[in-house]
Amino acid sequence: MAARVLNVNVGVLGHIDSGKTALARALSTTGSTAAFDRAPQSRARGITLDLGFSCLRTALPPQLGPGPGELQFTLVDCPGHASLIRTIIGGAQIIDLMMLVIDVTKGMQTQSAECLVIGQIACQKMVVVLNKIDLLPEEKRQSAIEKMTKKMQKTLENTKFSGCPIVAVAAKPGGPEAPESENPLGVSELIEVLKSQAYLPSRDPSGHFLMAVDHCFSIKGQGTVMTGTILSGSVSLGDNVEIPALKVTKKVKSMQMFHTPVTYAMQGDRVGVCVTQFDPKLLERGLICTPDSLHTIHAAIISLKKIQYFRGALQTKAKFHITVGHETVMGRVMFFSPAPANFNEEVQENVFDFEKDYLYQEEYLSKDSVSSEENKENDQAGEVQLPKQQWALLEFEKPVTCPKLCLVIGSKLDTDIHANTCRLAFHGVLLQGMEDKNYAETFLPKLKVYKQKHKEGQVERVMDDYSVIGRSLFKKETNIQIFVGLKVKLSTGEDGIIDGGFGQSGKFKIRIPDGLKPDTKMLLTAASKKKSKGGKGDMTKEDESSKNDSAQPVTISLIFKRYVFDTQKKMIQS
Repeated sequence: MAARVLNVNVGVLGHIDSGKTALARALSTTGSTAAFDRAPQSRARGITLDLGFSCLRTALPPQLGPGPGELQFTLVDCPGHASLIRTIIGGAQIIDLMMLVIDVTKGMQTQSAECLVIGQIACQKMVVVLNKIDLLPEEKRQSAIEKMTKKMQKTLENTKFSGCPIVAVAAKPGGPEAPESENPLGVSELIEVLKSQAYLPSRDPSGHFLMAVDHCFSIKGQGTVMTGTILSGSVSLGDNVEIPALKVTKKVKSMQMFHTPVTYAMQGDRVGVCVTQFDPKLLERGLICTPDSLHTIHAAIISLKKIQYFRGALQTKAKFHITVGHETVMGRVMFFSPAPANFNEEVQENVFDFEKDYLYQEEYLSKDSVSSEENKENDQAGEVQLPKQQWALLEFEKPVTCPKLCLVIGSKLDTDIHANTCRLAFHGVLLQGMEDKNYAETFLPKLKVYKQKHKEGQVERVMDDYSVIGRSLFKKETNIQIFVGLKVKLSTGEDGIIDGGFGQSGKFKIRIPDGLKPDTKMLLTAASKKKSKGGKGDMTKEDESSKNDSAQPVTISLIFKRYVFDTQKKMIQS
């Protein structure tokens, strides 16, 4: 039996020009199809435009089990150019261990910070690599490295990578033009650190086969090869696989892993799958899967968290670049939270409960956001109460194909690339996709998100002990009929019910089932007498002071809720 090979995917992330590709080249022993800036436009611009993959094989370290075997690090060289961040997000979903490459002469830069954010969302372990130490003058090199190491430790203090290894290297001493004979510095030490950080990623061959394809090309006489990383399940020779974006199904004719033919591959493996009669131009990157296992959706409900480094509020109705699966599309968001009484309730993970009521929010609630009206009422102590979980409805500008429960990242990629600011706004999990194009009619009415409405008016006069006439609650043109039967409260404490319109100017009649209190009646009778008196002749001083008394009118308060997606726009009172 062949010695086992354990594959660990290592993402090489960092700011543009921090030397990621040179580092991947110094580490690798086997280049794969996409490695080392093969793309002509990449070479011309001297930057990585797409995910490059290569591998490094080494003996299996003792912590990963007894017996012979090899540890294969698949190095995923992610582009550092800001406009290519969507490619990085696509790559981060397949990474077990991250190498954050920092130019030792520059320290943390904008995209290094964004890469760190992506790492925190998508990755469990990290190694920081301080590159280009050959640019430091030799007599000051050690102290400069120590200084930068301390700085990085401080930066990582409040992240999940606190205390991670930091290694100093020069991947390509002398820079890109230097002769190949120049040996890299510190790379063998880095390989030892990577081995010490390697772990058995949890891999599961069961479930539907799903693979993220990042390159597609044809080989004469063989067919079309799709290379990528298996995200879930497994694949064998002869299996049928679907390319859902094109609604095409093909049979697997042959497979290779880093130039070695194989008959089987599973989650976490990097593999080339060969099929026949398929034009590679149709699929540059995307997903392939077990037939009918993915869904194409027009909208989705996600649970989400704001990314702490994003400046500014997350507003309902705003548009974001939404990365789902391996696609990035524009989408509009609507945020909502539990009803305030349930803010502290534990929420079941990865499940959305359609039976519950949810409160519409103008923006994602965070410490720095303005709390909604309803929260202010709950918030006597002055401390904003935040819900344990918040959700969003995403509506995509064009449909996306993705697995269920996949990672979702919202960003503002149109922010100026050179602005020193994090463009990643939120991350979450897709809980429910809407496959029907007419989801607004067929699906959204099931979503019980409500807005709390609060209207105020005034009592104009008393009719008798059990009824009053109100005004200023409705506009003249409002159809008062739809409000008949709703409960109101007077500022003097009585409960009333709207009984119908009164005249043509938006006034209305309120029935008070328990009758008006004597004090209220006196107050209202006095006020209306003063009014009628005030109409005759000039105001006396006495009238003026009484006008100030009646400046405290009896107000009418109407509170109800209305479900955002209720086609009948019913008003509901608890």
